[in-house]
Amino acid sequence: MTKRNTQQRRHTILSQVNELGEVAVEALAEQFQTSEVTIRKDLTALEKSGLLLRRYGGAIALPQEIVANSNEKSDSLRKMAIAQAAAKLIKDHNRIIIDSGRTTAAMIPELASKRGLVVMTNAINVANRLLSLENEPTLLMTGGTWDPHSESFQGQVAENVLRSYDFDQLFIGADGIDIDRGTTTFNELVGLSQVMAEAAREVVVMVESEKIGRRIPNLELPWQRVTTVITDNNLSADKREAITACGVQLICAEIE
Repeated sequence: MTKRNTQQRRHTILSQVNELGEVAVEALAEQFQTSEVTIRKDLTALEKSGLLLRRYGGAIALPQEIVANSNEKSDSLRKMAIAQAAAKLIKDHNRIIIDSGRTTAAMIPELASKRGLVVMTNAINVANRLLSLENEPTLLMTGGTWDPHSESFQGQVAENVLRSYDFDQLFIGADGIDIDRGTTTFNELVGLSQVMAEAAREVVVMVESEKIGRRIPNLELPWQRVTTVITDNNLSADKREAITACGVQLICAEIE
């Protein structure tokens, strides 16, 4: 398989893990006629999405008690669906910003087939995942003051770095969406998010449907700053209508 088939390969690997209970790196490398390094990256990405567990030499399916007693798998599937929809908006050679957050980070494996990307981020975990991609996008870091709450760099230094560039797209999450106002957050440090939005021609908000309708005090991005909202297909019809009425493109990703 070529690099552009990364997601198809990972989908097949996940199916085999769930069917057989475990898989081996060596066997998968032979099956897909690719390197063991590539397979290890696949398994790492799937584990980070909460879909399997790595073991020496391979991976195993999630124990049934974990699947039965938590919604982690469902949550991961929502994030993956949103991430896949978001990645479809990115063209080769785009200059993009990826903000911190689990939903935005889930998009990283989807970028493996993109060529010539320039990616700015304020999150170490996003940067590490980008460095694991075989297509080696150009990585830019904001720097700044470390904020343990958001697990990202914030502050004036980060803002000044962002103002030195221009970008095609910003991909950002949200703690909630107030349909009357825009995206909201528990974090009081909203300055960097606003500068990110100013530096990008398109602002894409990636958020699970259960967060839409949450009223959190801190307004992050008003609707006039948002281009697109990507969520999952569990969003109710009335909320879909309300968001599109704000002049925002709405994409509801199908959960597999």
